Amino acid sequence: MPAPTTPAPATPSPAKPARSRRARTLAVCAVPVVALLASVPFVPLPFSVAQPGSTVDVLGSHDGKQVIAIEGAPARKTTGQLRMTTIVVTGPRVDVDLGDVISGWSRTDRAVMPHDAVYPVGDSDEEVDAHNQQEMKKSQDAATDAARRYLHRSPGELKVGLSLADVGGPSAGLLFTLGIIDKVDGDGRGGELTGGRTIAGTGTIDADGTVGEVGGVPLKTQAARRDGATVFLVPKAECSAAKANLPKGLQLVPVEKLQDAVKSLRALASGDEDNVPTC
Repeated sequence: MPAPTTPAPATPSPAKPARSRRARTLAVCAVPVVALLASVPFVPLPFSVAQPGSTVDVLGSHDGKQVIAIEGAPARKTTGQLRMTTIVVTGPRVDVDLGDVISGWSRTDRAVMPHDAVYPVGDSDEEVDAHNQQEMKKSQDAATDAARRYLHRSPGELKVGLSLADVGGPSAGLLFTLGIIDKVDGDGRGGELTGGRTIAGTGTIDADGTVGEVGGVPLKTQAARRDGATVFLVPKAECSAAKANLPKGLQLVPVEKLQDAVKSLRALASGDEDNVPTC
């Protein structure tokens, strides 16, 4: 009787082909992931990037026209300057990618802002320009009203023309008001409010003289110092922001009301530094 035959053990299938198939599968799946990651730096993000813009002396001229024109009162000549400040922001249709954002975060002369905060209405250049011009017109009207109230003049006594067509937004209100007051000898003593200095600043203004916040202050202080200012008037609520990366040689003066700004400028002009508030 033949001896029983022991079945040979089953030989396992080589693992290499299976591993190879998995590796190929993973490699194929990784291609779109790698492509996605590689494209991230170029994907538009919902941000805008801002930098210091131009400044304009509201006591002087701009594009060949006096920024402030006075009728109904003598308009005196001034030697000092009151410079309104601006920032420049990427346009509403300009794509900002990851590289722009990282660069903006790492530089002191750049700021990254939410796109919707910069452009709350519309995405076309025309809509943005129309909105900014409307805000500037409101700011100029409020500045004129605030100056008349401070000077105790009626619209019939004092007429004011403001010419700054290519700059939009409400943030020049405080400087417009101070400029009108200075032009009409508003300190009551014959001396300039600026004391012959170059003063810069920012802030909205209400007809009752209340000064409001504006944003972009750290960039505006850089623009002010670049253009020769030694004093910067800032809404008091934005003192902390203004102190960030403050340029050397620029003195911050906080204001909440128009009277605060006038009082501080008078003190500076007379050399009474002890009565000038600081942030």
